[in-house]
Amino acid sequence: MSPFTGSAPRTEDWRHLRLTLDQGVATVTLARPEKLNALTFGAYADLRDLLAELARDGSVHALVLGGEGRGFCSGGDVDEIIGATLAMDTRQLLDFNRMTGQVVRALRECPFPVVAAVHGAAAGAGAVLALAADFRVADPSARFSFLFTKVGLSGGDMGAAYLLPRVVGLGHATRLLMLGEPVRAPEAERIGLISALADEGQAGAEAAALARRLADGPSLALAQTKALLTAELDMPLSAAIEMDASTQALLMTGADYAEFHAAFTARRAPLWQGR
Repeated sequence: MSPFTGSAPRTEDWRHLRLTLDQGVATVTLARPEKLNALTFGAYADLRDLLAELARDGSVHALVLGGEGRGFCSGGDVDEIIGATLAMDTRQLLDFNRMTGQVVRALRECPFPVVAAVHGAAAGAGAVLALAADFRVADPSARFSFLFTKVGLSGGDMGAAYLLPRVVGLGHATRLLMLGEPVRAPEAERIGLISALADEGQAGAEAAALARRLADGPSLALAQTKALLTAELDMPLSAAIEMDASTQALLMTGADYAEFHAAFTARRAPLWQGR
């Protein structure tokens, strides 16, 4: 995402989520606990716009995405979204579905790692938001459900049919997207859907600790690693190797690379600058 901004000021008030910033770590909390953090049109739009703003800001080096209350996110609000979409024409429906996909693209393309802290339900769009994160730290109570076929829609919603096979393999992805059955934390860990299984009630704390570790690291190197992981998913090997070579050559001119050598020589910890 481009760091260049226009005339619009930075948004200070997000109505559909809660944002906190702490020395390079952003924490974004879905805050409708009475509805299991079900997503509304406004929540999707806020996530899309917030991620773009944070990507341009340059001061955020890691992000934690979590949910308030009993669960992570129960997906799209049945009353506010499904009911409303039944009255939309094709153009409006296309605009809505493109917007939800833009949230996933923003999660994958923002230049900092995203850590999802998952407890309780991560269902429908909530499961895809967690899937689009770079890391998923899950509480033992976590359960992932890709429910789209349960409401008569394709399981390939919001990029799920692209991302999920690349995380768990085609066989597991076929089962999860076609049947829509819940996957609880132990199985999610076994098939590689989650990055780490936390102790009970500790997913948020462990996700925050991981985000802090990432934010304190060489942020430019991490951003480029994330970019390569996404860009090279569909590249032939020769193109991927060339992209790796170009990226490494650029990073070798950076301050962090020189700092590592200086720190190694002086037998001290590196002081990463993110450039």
